[in-house]
Amino acid sequence: MATNNLQNPFLIPTISLASLLIRAPTRVFKCACSSSVQQDAFSLTSSTKYDVDYLGQSTKGDLNVNFDHLQAFGLDGQATLQGPIEQVARIEAEEAEGLLRDLGIPSPTAARFSPRGIFCSRTLNLRSISAIGYDMDYTLMHYNVMAWEGQAYDYCMDNLKNMGFPVEGLAFDPDLVIRGLVIDKEKGNLVKADRFGYVKRAMHGTKMLSTRAVSEMYGRELVDLRKESRWEFLNTLFSVSEAVLYMQMVDRLDEGAIPADIGPLDYKGLYKAVGKALFRAHVEGQLKSEIMSKPELYVEPDPELPLALLDQKEAGKKLLLITNSDYHYTDKMMRHSFNRFLPNDMTWRDLFDMVIVSARKPEFFQMSHPLYEVVTGEGLMRPCFKACTGGLYSGGSAHMVENSLNIHGDEILYVGDHIYTDVSQSKVHLRWRTALICRELEEEYNALIHSRCHRAALIELINQKEVVGDLFNQLRLALQRRSKGRPAQTLAATNMDDQELTESMQKLLIVMQRLDEKIAPMLEADGELFNKRWGFLSRAGLWDKSHLMRQIEKYADIYTSRVSNFLNYTPFMYFRSQEQTLAHDSYSHYCSQQNEQWNQE
Repeated sequence: MATNNLQNPFLIPTISLASLLIRAPTRVFKCACSSSVQQDAFSLTSSTKYDVDYLGQSTKGDLNVNFDHLQAFGLDGQATLQGPIEQVARIEAEEAEGLLRDLGIPSPTAARFSPRGIFCSRTLNLRSISAIGYDMDYTLMHYNVMAWEGQAYDYCMDNLKNMGFPVEGLAFDPDLVIRGLVIDKEKGNLVKADRFGYVKRAMHGTKMLSTRAVSEMYGRELVDLRKESRWEFLNTLFSVSEAVLYMQMVDRLDEGAIPADIGPLDYKGLYKAVGKALFRAHVEGQLKSEIMSKPELYVEPDPELPLALLDQKEAGKKLLLITNSDYHYTDKMMRHSFNRFLPNDMTWRDLFDMVIVSARKPEFFQMSHPLYEVVTGEGLMRPCFKACTGGLYSGGSAHMVENSLNIHGDEILYVGDHIYTDVSQSKVHLRWRTALICRELEEEYNALIHSRCHRAALIELINQKEVVGDLFNQLRLALQRRSKGRPAQTLAATNMDDQELTESMQKLLIVMQRLDEKIAPMLEADGELFNKRWGFLSRAGLWDKSHLMRQIEKYADIYTSRVSNFLNYTPFMYFRSQEQTLAHDSYSHYCSQQNEQWNQE
């Protein structure tokens, strides 16, 4: 058969690679080519001899076939590669899908179309990544928001009460805010902006503002996050407790309930007071001490997460933990979240090639701070001038990490939940590759699925209004030209009598008004399955992206709901960004119409 294949280059080989894998189940190929057979059969593209592929991604870490040793696998390289590649690839892809099903392994495509998919904004070849750094809070461990933020809220409220603020009757309401909103400290408002910065929804205190009020207040200004004195972006779930209490206190300020002896307060001053109260709750240590004493009440366990990191480590990735939390808190929470799920008596420390606590992000990515080595289990430290693999450190800088590992820039992937502290700054200052963790994506994905019928009905009504409106506008133009003594757009429009023209316009106008009455509440309700006040996390309006989504697309190469989602892929995954639709992509509709016309002819 091999001879026939060589003689006829267009003959498709009868034995596929997927079939050979099924027929030879005893041969296992590990990612690290440790055995002599594996070393002879494959070669790994090194960091000094890599190239870039047609998408501009580094080929470092790619596995290459040594054709001279294909016989070790019982394969004839020439026979396997003969035939038009389009046909070969089609057969291999079909059989690969079947093999994945037989093995019970979900394909990356199936994983992507699920609430726990990893979504790609910028193409990323994981094989070329030498080190993966992780944040801890809300990244490697997910807190129960009601419990953690509710406790933070209570401590903050107690501090405000001690400062003389009226807090009686207030209660934590996590549904009042969502990640990605922006506090307007000048007006005491919470706003949701679209990708351009235009405000689409707003709340003053705890009361939502009407569309008209939003337009009158923000119609001529944009949210500009660079103006930090006015705008505060809710980057993370840690922002929830502070935002809820601030908006509730805005109501108290408007009611005149805040005592005069506290001093004259405006909305900006009130925000500072709430922030100070929350800061004290963190600094005094009561909040974290309570969480450390009963972590099971606050942390949602994820047994798959340590296994996902173990896959990455065994694939040769250097794993880093870089957190702003102190050593005692980090050690306690990581032992609780990781150790029981790791095999062979491994501990969380065994996973990481370097651990950095009290990192002081975002400054960690921007400048250098003194580096200390944590040398005892009690957390005693000594000054250190160079970090080493396997070390546990406090402070330091990202440049120190790069120099100690001899790994730089886009060879490092950093994973965190804070769009600014973790993702934006590591990319802007160091050109690290980035991944954002956003747990709410799972809830939003499911809400979008259940909203399909509502959105389809809404879009149909909007399209109908557009068609009716097009006709109305043409008749209006015809009437305008007639009033000026000029002919209408067409002879038929010119010949319409005045009564027919007027009656047609009246009828169409009534239809459009009735459509508006139907569309408006449906548009307002869009996204309420995720949040009744603010709608979807990633959207601002029916079609546009939210300001948060714009930040994610700009700074996060990939984003997902939890770190354990990496387990559904592999450490060798090639994440490819999807086609981005543009306003003029209607050309594809034109092409399909042309094809239909040609087929009919």
